[in-house]
Amino acid sequence: LSLYDAACQAAQEIAEKIQERNRYQRNGESSAKLNVIIRSLLQNFREKIDQLKDLLLRAVSTHQITQLEGDRRQNLVDDLLTRQKQLQASYKNEGTEPDVIRSSLMTGGIKRGVTNPWLLEESEETRGLGFDDLRQQQRRIIEEQDAGLDALSSIISRQKQMGQEIGNELDEQN
Repeated sequence: LSLYDAACQAAQEIAEKIQERNRYQRNGESSAKLNVIIRSLLQNFREKIDQLKDLLLRAVSTHQITQLEGDRRQNLVDDLLTRQKQLQASYKNEGTEPDVIRSSLMTGGIKRGVTNPWLLEESEETRGLGFDDLRQQQRRIIEEQDAGLDALSSIISRQKQMGQEIGNELDEQN
């Protein structure tokens, strides 16, 4: 877990260095020294992830940790791998599109070629509807959801009441 924390800190440091490099490029300053540092940090980060994978595999295979804990830690390692890929893509970007990660939030991932995430295809059910029509459709959907939540609430209330009655019956029988 301490190695995982060190890897997380390394990822944060890499992201900061990439931002600094991009800022230098926008200001016209030289960023060659930072590129060397970032490349080295990325290599160290990759080595830490590989070390984490090996330690995790060894811990699970020798039953030092439970399978559930192994799965939890595997998810953490997978998150680090995803972070490493994002940092690598951001590093290779060389600052030509400094807001790739930020724009990827709107598109659901890093995708090249999508310049404006708001220009996605409109669905068939909303195509041709005006603003007022869209608002009315949204209200109708919300009303349907509210009705479904009300029905769910009554079912849960009924189950709660049944559970209390069963509990009372058990107390009485005991």
